[in-house]
Amino acid sequence: MSTLPPCPKCNSEYTYEDGAQLVCPECAHEWSASGEVETASDTTVKKDSVGNVLQDGDTITVIKDLKVKGTSLVVKVGTKVKNIRLCEGDHDIDCKIDGIGPMKLKSEFVRKV
Repeated sequence: MSTLPPCPKCNSEYTYEDGAQLVCPECAHEWSASGEVETASDTTVKKDSVGNVLQDGDTITVIKDLKVKGTSLVVKVGTKVKNIRLCEGDHDIDCKIDGIGPMKLKSEFVRKV
C-alpha cells in the first residue's frame, strides 16, 4: 500500500506524487512533499487587474462596464468605490456602490486608486 500521507485538507487517503508536490485527487489540494506543515491559507492575497495588492478599506475604480444581474442597471467604467471589504469566493470584493447599493465584484474588473 502507499506510504504517502493523507491530504491535510480533506484527509483523503488517495494522494499521489507529482514531481516534488503531493496532490489530492478528491479536493485538488497540493502541498509540498518535504513534510513541511503549511500555514492556513486564510491570508490569501487578492490583487486587482494590474497586480496591486488589495486590502480592506481600499478605494477602487471599475475598469469595465458591468451589468447588474437581474436589473437594467450598469456599473459604468470609472466608477469609484470606497471602503471595500475582501471576502472569499468567485466575487471576492464586497462593497456598496452609490446609486446601486450593496454588491460583490470580481477583483479582475477593478483597479486600486
